Parts: sequence; C-alpha cells; structure tokens
Amino acid sequence: MQYRKDKYGNEISVLGYGCMRFSQTAGIVDVNKAEKEILSAIEGGINYFDTAYIYPGSEAALGEILSRNSLRDKVKIATKLPHYMLKKPEDMDKYFSEQLSRLKTDHVDYYLMHMLTDIKTWNRLKDMGILSWLEEKKKSGAIGQIGFSYHGNSDMFCELIDDYDWDFCQIQYNYLDENSQAGKTGLHHAASKGIPVVIMEPLRGGKLVNNLPKEAISLFENYSVKRSPAEWALRWLWNQPEVTCVLSGMNSMEMVDENMRIASNAPVGNLSDDDLELLAKIVKAINQSMRVGCTGCRYCMPCPKNVDIPGTFAAYNRQASDGKLTALREYFMCTGLRKDYTGPGNCIECGKCEQHCPQHIEIRKELKNAKRSLEGPVYRLVRKVAPFILKY
Repeated sequence: MQYRKDKYGNEISVLGYGCMRFSQTAGIVDVNKAEKEILSAIEGGINYFDTAYIYPGSEAALGEILSRNSLRDKVKIATKLPHYMLKKPEDMDKYFSEQLSRLKTDHVDYYLMHMLTDIKTWNRLKDMGILSWLEEKKKSGAIGQIGFSYHGNSDMFCELIDDYDWDFCQIQYNYLDENSQAGKTGLHHAASKGIPVVIMEPLRGGKLVNNLPKEAISLFENYSVKRSPAEWALRWLWNQPEVTCVLSGMNSMEMVDENMRIASNAPVGNLSDDDLELLAKIVKAINQSMRVGCTGCRYCMPCPKNVDIPGTFAAYNRQASDGKLTALREYFMCTGLRKDYTGPGNCIECGKCEQHCPQHIEIRKELKNAKRSLEGPVYRLVRKVAPFILKY
C-alpha cells in the first residue's frame, strides 16, 4: 500500500474504504461479510474508512467490526455531520454523540460537514455556533481534523475553501468530471493552500466500469496496455500529486484485492502521455452516449411517491449506450416487474429530489423524458399482464 500525508504529516492510505455500499440482506448490512472484507483491507494497509450518519447501518457496522477485532487504534475514521438535519445548536451534540455510540469510539479522526453545497449553507451553520462547537471538540480530542464534502461548481468550492482554515476536504472527481463539479480547478486550489483532498465517486457510481459505451470498450481493448476500466480510472487519480486519498465503495473480496493491487503500484506520474490521450478519447465516447449525468448516489431517495429515480436514469442512459432491449430489461426490473409500480408516472413534481441532487440534475424534467423514451407499447403491454403471470 502507498501512503500520502494529511495536513499534519499523518500517513493516509491512497486507497480509502468507502462504507456507503456495504452488502445488505433485506435492507440490513451484512456485518459478517463486511467484516471479512474490512479485515482484509486493514491487513493490506488501508487505514482510512469513510462513513456518514445517513448511510443506513454503516456507522454501526463499522463500529462493531472495529470494536470486536480491537482495531480502532489501527485505522482512521471519517464520518459526517448531517447539518441539513440540524434545527437548533443543541442538535450538533445530539447527532455527534449518537455517531460516537454507533462507532463505539470516543473520537472521530476526520469529521466532515456532509454535502456542503454553498456558502449560504455554511453561513447558516456559523450562525448556529458551529465554529465554537468544532473548536471545542477539536480541543478536547473528540474530533481530530475538520473538513467538508462537496458537490457543486468550482467557484463556490473555492469560496468555501477560502472561508475557513479547513484541515481537509472531499470532492467528486474522476476523468469524466475533470472539468465539472469542483473539478481540477478546485483540486488545485485546495492543494495550493495545503489542504488534502479526498476523492469520492472515482468510478462515477460504477458508470466508468459497467456502463461504458461500446466505442469506449473497444478503445480500451485495442490499446497496447491492458488494464481494466476500473484500473484506468484509479490510476488517473493517483497520477496526480494533489490527490491524497481515493475512496472506493468495496463490497466484495475480489474488489478489495484488486483495488489494493492497483493502489500498490500506481504512483504519481504512472500514466504516459499516450495513456492520457486514450482517456481523453474515452471521455469523448462517453459524453456522446450519456443522457443524464446521474451517478447513482441515491441522495434523491427515498421518493415520497416511491419513484426509483436512479434506476430509471440508469435504464435511460443504458438505452443510449447498450441499446433498447438491454435498457428495457433493466427498466422492467427496476419499475415494472414489482407489485407496486416505481416508474416516473408516480412523480407528482414535488421537487424534493432536486433539492438533494449533488449533480443538480433537473430530475422532474428528465423523468418525463425517460418515461416517454422507455414506456413504449411493449413496456405498457408487459406491465399490464405482469400481475397475472408473476408472483410478488
């Protein structure tokens, strides 16, 4: 495992363990399975584990696994304050205490303001007394370092970076988002101020692996250097010295082993000019096929009318990249072949989803487009007869 340093010289593994996507059974985290994967990751040198208050079962599972294996002192825990749930100043202690209890610890090494979207939101927190609260927690040792996770444009990101003496930050960044979100501009601005940058969505919710258009797949297959799409995406990030740690939502032993292998031999400067030119061609091929820039993060969920927003957009994008039949099959599975329809026809345009979308997608508009494109005569016929031929 390779390591890069945080603001205070502590070593952080270049590969971080993203705990949002632990395997689940009937909506409950499979702790025993996650335990095997986490123990393997720690043995392989991963020491940075990222979770959040709103990730279902994640904090409690991580806390249980580290506690019963006596590994708390061997790792660094990063979790996040759900500031959007705060109603009064006292709520800061309420949620933080609950997080410590879930994590079975007396301190959090890296504490983030979760999904800080703009300076207005940050100012609201300051008006609530967040600065003195953070200072007290840091002084007592309950919080080690303070940062924020961000989805938004580069200008606002830079404004937030300049407004406080942050210890670190976390951004969505990958070769497809090089010039969107905080982007390279934000990455370099943070690095210029000595602020370490943790990367989320390095594979754009899996879309840089599983949903590549045929042209992109062909480009990878015909290139002289043979690497998986995931390896290309991770190497692109570790090629940059401004990147401190890359989070991966690992939920299989194969994924843990493969990512650790890549992380062990992907130093700064590992890509050639020809490699970077290949990735530029891949980006061009992807952009020609994408309809909606959804990463599948599920921040828009749950929908009050039970619309499967990420599933709908995944099928809609797949229609462009993989063809109508593949998309229709996926769309049936996520909306039609269920007891209760979960397609965009349920949408009442309340707009709650758009308030939480990190990608700022016009969800209501795009759901209408997806419905028109996906719910043709074949879909409507199968949906009509499905209750008579399937058992739910």
